[in-house]
Amino acid sequence: QVQLVESGGGLVQTGGSLRLSCAASGNIFSITSMDWHRQAPGKQRELVAAITSGGSTNYQDSVKGRFTISRDNAKNTVYLQMNSLKPEDTAVYYCNAVIVSRQPYRVQEVWGQGTLVTVSS
Repeated sequence: QVQLVESGGGLVQTGGSLRLSCAASGNIFSITSMDWHRQAPGKQRELVAAITSGGSTNYQDSVKGRFTISRDNAKNTVYLQMNSLKPEDTAVYYCNAVIVSRQPYRVQEVWGQGTLVTVSS
């Protein structure tokens, strides 16, 4: 069994900052991609940022220059530093990872439970 646990969400004013964390635990041999997605009320879930095991990153255009994704492979943890937050960033943020386990061998996509970020105007 593997799981992802997010933390760091909350209420912040426009222009403020938050740092989200997502820690993977369980039967982990390796983790390939680790991503952050978000889902605003009444909207579909969307990819916000992604990072490979080698550290290559990709961002949604609306967050470029404001958000930074990073990961600590030794801790099986991914972070999302969010600066200059806007009301339109309000959403539930979900961590996603592709995790390889051994004994038994298994490759699975895992989602966290989500953490709410609210940006007040």
